[in-house]
Amino acid sequence: MKKLKLIYLITISTAILISSCTKKEEEPVTPSAEVKKSVASCEGCHTNYEMLKKVYTPDPPDEGGASHGCGGETPHYEPYDRVYLSGAGYQEFKKEVHGKMPCTACHNGIDGTDDKNKAHSNNFIKKPSTQAEKKCASCHTDVYLKAKNSLHEQGWGQKSMVCLRSGLENIPTGYNMLSDKMKEGYEKNCAKCHAGCGDCHVNRPPAGGGGLISGHQFVKPDMRDHCVTCHSSRGGHAYFGQAAGTVPDIHLTRRGFTCMSCHKTDEVHGDGKIYDQRYKMPQMPECTDCHKGLENKNIYHTTHLNTFSCNTCHSQDYNNCGSCHIGGEGARIPSYLGYKIGMNPIPDIKPFKYAVLRRSLMAPDSWQNYGVANLSNFAVRPTFKYATPHNIQKWTSRTQVANGKPCYDACHIIKNPDGSYRNKELYLFKNELQAWEVTATSPITVDGKLPSKWEVK
Repeated sequence: MKKLKLIYLITISTAILISSCTKKEEEPVTPSAEVKKSVASCEGCHTNYEMLKKVYTPDPPDEGGASHGCGGETPHYEPYDRVYLSGAGYQEFKKEVHGKMPCTACHNGIDGTDDKNKAHSNNFIKKPSTQAEKKCASCHTDVYLKAKNSLHEQGWGQKSMVCLRSGLENIPTGYNMLSDKMKEGYEKNCAKCHAGCGDCHVNRPPAGGGGLISGHQFVKPDMRDHCVTCHSSRGGHAYFGQAAGTVPDIHLTRRGFTCMSCHKTDEVHGDGKIYDQRYKMPQMPECTDCHKGLENKNIYHTTHLNTFSCNTCHSQDYNNCGSCHIGGEGARIPSYLGYKIGMNPIPDIKPFKYAVLRRSLMAPDSWQNYGVANLSNFAVRPTFKYATPHNIQKWTSRTQVANGKPCYDACHIIKNPDGSYRNKELYLFKNELQAWEVTATSPITVDGKLPSKWEVK
């Protein structure tokens, strides 16, 4: 009897299980994400790829300067690809607080229509964070108040150079004094790599082709997709060791650091204050934030820790270029790998006597295409800048010497018996400057400023 009951129970259970499985298999598998919404709505149109292709507006003709720059030609994404809502990122967006808000709350416009022109009327905003005071600040007040004047968003360092070399006041007043033509040139060319909230958290940066990066999902900045998209020729190029003869930065290979490992949110967002030079920013990382007690590590540090910037010994060759025509043919001194030690051009900010220098873009006639034949006060700043190349190595050609040689053999200038010099190429001398650089840059060349025992002429 017990066996019959057991068999009965097993039979009934099996029948229920089979019935349950069969029922589930017969149900249509239609994820909610695949349910088509009416194209007479913001979401319905932007989740309908064929509709977007039907109604999109082609990009205007390429004007050169607007899509080219330090990082080379901008990658191209079709207009309909840039605004298509799809994939896992879009599904995550729908779960977030931003995704639960109506599209018109941030973008304005009119919902409930399949007429593109009508949908994009009513003060439509393509990128709401360009009006962050109205669209972001009410929820993200603290971040907005800090970021609105940040170097990252405003590019004050570049603007300061343009203002001062134009013979105007420093930023922010000086920028407002520039001609409308020059401001147009700056916004079209230089500003493409200075980012608002959406460029780091929703979109690809303009220099990376623009458009939604993950179906409108709000993301933390990604090193490759965001940071080095803009910081390419001088940041990512060095950090990943892309140049011939270089290797990736030791912070990447040994520790797997991303940009945000050192450049924290407080620095990127800013502190609300205006700085006309990026090294003035208090939140900027310093080597000594992590590397403590360096003065006692070795003879190099004991001798030179307060004389040379860290990069002077620990940088590999890095990208330089110069004489850029804004909105024209670009850099007339093409990108080249180099390395130069010169006098520290910012001793009021950094304490070192000597520093690594990088040739900068500006030339007297850089703004020729925007109505200025020559900048009136070009020589106010050197054409070589204080540099911190992101290609650090513990052992470089300057920190390694052959057995039996003194510790300075690879970095001091040494006079050979025949009167020639070794290591002279490491230093910036006046005779290496272009004619238009001499007045501006001579003060930071090493001519007459090196130790007399080196006997350098």
